[in-house]
Amino acid sequence: MAVFKVEGGYRLHGSITPQGAKNEALQVICATLLTPERVTIRNIPQILDVMQLIELLGAMGVEIERLAEDTYSFRAREIDFDYLRTDDYRRRCARLRGSVMLIGPMLARFGVGYIPKPGGDKIGRRRLDTHFLGFQKLGAKFNFDVADDFFTVEGRELRGTYMLLDEASVTGTANIIMAAVLARGITTIYNAACEPYIQQLCRMLNRMGARISGIASNLLTIEGVEALGGTEHALLPDMIEVGSFIGMAAMTRSELTIRNVSYENLGIIPAQFARMGIRFEQRNDDIYIPCQEHYSIETFLDGSIMTIADAPWPGLTPDLLSIFLVVATQAKGAVLIHQKMFESRLFFVDKLIDMGAQIILCDPHRATVIGHDHRMQLRATRMTSPDIRAGVALLIAAMSAEGVSTIQNIEQIDRGYKDIDGRLNALGARIERLDECL
Repeated sequence: MAVFKVEGGYRLHGSITPQGAKNEALQVICATLLTPERVTIRNIPQILDVMQLIELLGAMGVEIERLAEDTYSFRAREIDFDYLRTDDYRRRCARLRGSVMLIGPMLARFGVGYIPKPGGDKIGRRRLDTHFLGFQKLGAKFNFDVADDFFTVEGRELRGTYMLLDEASVTGTANIIMAAVLARGITTIYNAACEPYIQQLCRMLNRMGARISGIASNLLTIEGVEALGGTEHALLPDMIEVGSFIGMAAMTRSELTIRNVSYENLGIIPAQFARMGIRFEQRNDDIYIPCQEHYSIETFLDGSIMTIADAPWPGLTPDLLSIFLVVATQAKGAVLIHQKMFESRLFFVDKLIDMGAQIILCDPHRATVIGHDHRMQLRATRMTSPDIRAGVALLIAAMSAEGVSTIQNIEQIDRGYKDIDGRLNALGARIERLDECL
């Protein structure tokens, strides 16, 4: 197991380009199962979760060709359904939360989908009801073997219908869309997730021959078609990386340019950082963050403490709340971070408290942060990355701390961030990747 040794206190300088969007990659790569024709995808990030999904598709029988460092072609002429019952298939899926989005395309095209209970971040309960209720609405039969932790969905002739989702689940919406594009008749999905990555999936499917309208809204109408063809698709830049780099620049008092961010697809993210007192400029499609010695959190108009909470798009993505929390530890002022979706995602704050941060964990969903205003540096410590986003938040804390910190379980960080140590070291960070035994 590798660890990061992070020597804090160094300021960054230069420019960095965000990788392709992880969450979009997982969706559109699964969508390649919907057609026997070739689908080419560009700007694929070389990160653990995405590479594991590509390897899984290859093991399932998909023909995969790497055309460039970030470009792959996929051709799913046929699937080895015998493989889907093997222990190897179970092991691969159990490591990867995104594997659940294989079911929708398999169900739509082949009439059956198998998946073991998927893995992923340990951030609390992440139910899959929305996915399977949607499949059942389309006419599929669902079975979950509790003893075997294995899901089976069968539906040889899916039919379009109206459905009101019980939650605006991003992966649930993606899965249902992919199942519905080949169903007979018209499917209407209300309370659909409408994140830019869902919009990208819909546009890609339309280029393949699907008929999806209402894109960018929470009301989607899908007219089923007989078959889909091939296409080419380019991923958006990862908005979570963009937000992570904005927070990192502020926390380390660095001057940084983030290039090619697809600003129009960042939604409320820039405005929320502005409410934290972080200054930045939009320069064409880049974000320039000047060196700031101090940043002050706004209050609400009545003077009450600022609350930053996650919400379905166009609200703030929950994946960035860990970044906002750590950045607040060195702000002037106080903020309440309210993580509504996952009950275990704030538990990493105990490490920040060990480092000297002033944080009150109110309950599993809320934490109040009183910033130091850079009057006191955080202390270096030894810590463990519990999930992708908390891992990067701890990395940011270590980069601003006094002394050398050790971060264990960095495989979690590698799942979502490509070569993060190399890219940040090129900007002036001091991060060393070592084997745990050293």
